[in-house]
Amino acid sequence: MRGRGGAAAKGGQDGQAGEAGGSGQGSGAGRLRRFRGPQNRNLWFWAFVGPFAIGLALFTYVPLAWSVYLSFFDAHNTVSPTDFVGLDNYVSMLGDHAFLSSLGTFLLFTAFIVPTTYVVSLALALMVNRLRFAQAFFRSVFFLPTACSYVVAALIWKLSIFNGVRFGLANTVLGWFGADQTAWLSTSDPPWYWLVIVTVRLWLQAGFYMILFLAGLQRISPRLYEAAAVDGARPGWQTLRHITLPQLRATSVAVVLLLVINAFQAFDEFYNLLSDARGYPPYARPPLVYLYYTALGQEQNLGLGSAGAVILALIIAVATVVQARWFGLGRKED
Repeated sequence: MRGRGGAAAKGGQDGQAGEAGGSGQGSGAGRLRRFRGPQNRNLWFWAFVGPFAIGLALFTYVPLAWSVYLSFFDAHNTVSPTDFVGLDNYVSMLGDHAFLSSLGTFLLFTAFIVPTTYVVSLALALMVNRLRFAQAFFRSVFFLPTACSYVVAALIWKLSIFNGVRFGLANTVLGWFGADQTAWLSTSDPPWYWLVIVTVRLWLQAGFYMILFLAGLQRISPRLYEAAAVDGARPGWQTLRHITLPQLRATSVAVVLLLVINAFQAFDEFYNLLSDARGYPPYARPPLVYLYYTALGQEQNLGLGSAGAVILALIIAVATVVQARWFGLGRKED
């Protein structure tokens, strides 16, 4: 009896151990199935998104975090500083007249480029949307400059259109009418360089915002225009003002936000248009050009440049939030 009882107890313990092992294996398999998702959808998701997420972390978030770290150190000619200076770099940047002047250059550039691009891209969208034939062709033609490099476009504007005093398409056309030749990029009184900078940026980005407006226009129901015509609304400005623009409100807010953010990030056209063998002139320096020379110039003050970059990022964030609140972005329509 004792032997049978011992054997039974041992068998019961082995059975419990087997059940526990089986439940452990089952829970592990269940977690694995949940991780994979139905039909391994989670694995496919990470297979496609994983490389992009890794690249985004390595080439965007890690450099951003390291830039913030450098802004609190005296980092001359090094990316691994040891001399902690606290907020001294930020105080120096906010008290630097050249940096404040670069912010003024940005404000002036924004005052030129934002309304101009908005009006031109909206006008192009309205014209393309009214076409009854070859709409895809004209949409592609106007969008094509978006694929052009900013550097290439700036060099074309500088070397072919607004080149020197005696050369270039612009001076050739002026010569036909007997007008004086103009040094477009080397004179600051009057500041003709603004015409060159604004036109090259306008040519490069108007097509992209035209596509956004086109998408908004195609979402407007034709019944609204039919009802307006029945009520006596005349086509043209009256219809545009009371129907089209209110229906494009969300698109307009997004376009303005993107235009302001892109204006903050202006660098390629300024640098490639105005710089030469002697360097960059003292006028028309946007924030990124100034920070470029601060961090990678003769002194290579990476700490000071990083502090300026953080300040610029904070200004962009605050300006974006203020604009979004002002325009009511995300607010439910009445």
